[in-house]
Amino acid sequence: MEGWPDSIAIRPRGALDVTVTVPGSRSLTNRALLAAALADGESRIRGGLESDDTEAMRDCLDALGVAVDCREPVWRVAGCGGRLRAPGRTLDVRGSGTTARFITAAATLADGPSRIDGEARMRERPIDDLVHALVQLGAEIEIEGRNGCPPLRVSGGGLPGGNALIDSSRSSQYVSGVLLAAPCALHDVTLRLKDGVLVSRPYVEMTLSVMHAFGAEAGWAESDVLRVASRPYEPRDHAVEPDASSAAYAFAAAAIAGGRVRVEGLSARSVQADVRFLDALEAMGCRVERGERGCEVQGPERLLGVEVDANDFPDAAMALAVVALFADGPSRIGNVANLRIKETDRLAALEAELRKLGANAHAGADELRIEPAPERYRGAVIETYDDHRMAMALALAGLRIPGVAIRDPACVRKTWPDYFQALERLS
Repeated sequence: MEGWPDSIAIRPRGALDVTVTVPGSRSLTNRALLAAALADGESRIRGGLESDDTEAMRDCLDALGVAVDCREPVWRVAGCGGRLRAPGRTLDVRGSGTTARFITAAATLADGPSRIDGEARMRERPIDDLVHALVQLGAEIEIEGRNGCPPLRVSGGGLPGGNALIDSSRSSQYVSGVLLAAPCALHDVTLRLKDGVLVSRPYVEMTLSVMHAFGAEAGWAESDVLRVASRPYEPRDHAVEPDASSAAYAFAAAAIAGGRVRVEGLSARSVQADVRFLDALEAMGCRVERGERGCEVQGPERLLGVEVDANDFPDAAMALAVVALFADGPSRIGNVANLRIKETDRLAALEAELRKLGANAHAGADELRIEPAPERYRGAVIETYDDHRMAMALALAGLRIPGVAIRDPACVRKTWPDYFQALERLS
């Protein structure tokens, strides 16, 4: 969408009957890009997502000496065999958390120093737990920002490897960052989880799946210990699945407006954690069909309130919060403390914007409680906090509540640039 408006009004509508194609997975795209970049030879990536986040990753890889040609539908990545070049400029991760964490680990493999920085919000998102683990593996890294946040300097010169203890109680991306760089370490890497705690564990499983696809030898040695062999990645022809996080918003539309929404290409056996969002919709009374070539949700006549542990699918929890507005009883979305260190403090932002719509929403340290009050619902101009998930989630409320408008809709470029066009096509 060229020339983004300041706000977009959402059109209420009745029951849906539509098949949707969602873009490729951001999480899988950035993992595949880095594995391909570190492989020894050219890889081809099919179905990669074109978005701000993946562009940030490609730009950082380019600065590190890896050419990524994305002019054709099948991208070509000229792998460096784990030998990255020291960049001649600051590595700008923009607002991309995956890029910040993954590139920090990868920059230890460069033949000289790197400086990593990003947007203002990135300077508020902690990275010290990742840095502490990399330092234990022999890296030299200096955090320049406050409270363990970027910017930071990575000395480069290679990653020796060995043993490390990592605190992954705040983000699984710290673990994924170490894992993705580990095959190019001088020695094998053993990574132990502090206190055995790992939030959003399925995202680490996703990382391991991509690593295996590119020939890495990595996996669980114990329930809280990961081991990675010092064995370079191999070039591959790799396909990226549709984004299950984005699909959650399409499925939520069916739950809210009624009718049927099918997402093509998303298998129920996907490695992506957010397919578990379908279980939550099923518990709310939706009819769910899961297949190898697509999944479908049909909204119920009556939505039920639920109590859900959403730690495995925190991005989709945003959509679930809006679905809960239209349930017949209260809902609790729990175990999502990590939503407070995303693009914005999503728990606080959801509480504020849902209350604008007239809802009873209460954010706790690691949960969001919603008590539906449809008689009080009203239209509102929704602030998005430069957060794509806030825009995508709160737009869904406009399918039922007249007068909802989304401010700064351009923020969806981060993961689904055509989101509002897709939402308008629902009929």
